[in-house]
Amino acid sequence: MKMNVEKIRFDESGLIPVIVQDAKTREVLTLAYMNAESLRRTLDSGETWFWSRSRSELWHKGETSGHTQRVVSIQVDCDRDALAVLVEPAGPACHTGERTCFHHGIEGADSIDTAGEHRPLGETLEQLYAVVQARRREMPEGSYTTYLFEKGLDKILKKVGEESAETIIAAKNDDAGELAAEMSDLLYHLVVLLVERGLTLADIGRELERRGASRGEA
Repeated sequence: MKMNVEKIRFDESGLIPVIVQDAKTREVLTLAYMNAESLRRTLDSGETWFWSRSRSELWHKGETSGHTQRVVSIQVDCDRDALAVLVEPAGPACHTGERTCFHHGIEGADSIDTAGEHRPLGETLEQLYAVVQARRREMPEGSYTTYLFEKGLDKILKKVGEESAETIIAAKNDDAGELAAEMSDLLYHLVVLLVERGLTLADIGRELERRGASRGEA
């Protein structure tokens, strides 16, 4: 059911909370606020606009970082005082470079049984790629990824070689945890290499599909 924008209930400050989710995975990316003007701009532009309570100004998500969010749909809750916005994100939602702003756990919550609830590897690699890409663009001081990009291609290739050798050694040992750790290190450095050479995970996916891997013909 479609609802007229005029029926949306803003609070006494003229704001409404907005839950932003990835349209594909339904992962919650951030919680922000809109006023009537930012909602209008969101509807007109097809990209998210919010109201910054700390700066008291409108802001267009991705205006400076390039991490825009294309709006797929906007839903109003039953009380008409909260919005859920499904988006296609062009990069991480969080200013820290994380895919979602909700990336910190709470002490004491480790006892909650979440066995088997793990993000698919493809989504994890996409998040890692986005973070590495952000490091390449922003080059934050003190970051190991920044260090690799500063040292250049030869250093990155050297690390890929080292991690490949360590993965081989770990595979010869009877320790699944060690092998998983070494393969994770190798995957990380391969993602750094992809970003350095301007390739994307989609490029790799297309090549695998060309080889028939997705049809079991590899």
